[in-house]
Amino acid sequence: MCSLTGPTRLFVSLLILASSCGVVFAQKSSSAPEPEFGPVMTAYLGYLNNEQEVVDDRASRREISAAYYRRNSNRISALRQMATRLVLQSENDYVPELEAVVLSEMGTLFERPPRPGSLRPKDVVANKLRFLGQVNTGEVFYVFARLDPYEQAELIEREAKAKSTADLSSPNGQRIGQSRARRTASK
Repeated sequence: MCSLTGPTRLFVSLLILASSCGVVFAQKSSSAPEPEFGPVMTAYLGYLNNEQEVVDDRASRREISAAYYRRNSNRISALRQMATRLVLQSENDYVPELEAVVLSEMGTLFERPPRPGSLRPKDVVANKLRFLGQVNTGEVFYVFARLDPYEQAELIEREAKAKSTADLSSPNGQRIGQSRARRTASK
């Protein structure tokens, strides 16, 4: 084996050092950036990615129609947009259980579907879902957040109190137990 002279050995050492630094720098720049979201949102986005992979796989095996594929891909995109909006606005790593439906699917969530024009963000519908807004991803999706059991119980209790207060009134609005002045007929 040949021995390297001093300057050659220095040059080869510098070349090896520079190339290893270049590899480290390239790996650092190509890796994914620091996560923008916390673990809950990251897990939810992973769930949505998995759902999209399932839909893509079923479409590739021709198990579903093109319309079904398009609607479910659009639904996944709508859920992703709404979840991202919620987390960024609240600055809280929490994603409620979300439901996204088109107008024709409202009956799957409600016995008596609400009119979309009457829905306002943060409205609670049927004591079980909160309307979050519309997302247009090729189709208009109405996105709802399922209320947790504690919120549902509080709403039901509040409605029961309001109903019991209303029941204390007679049909003409006069409180039970109160009398009103008699009318005297003129003769």
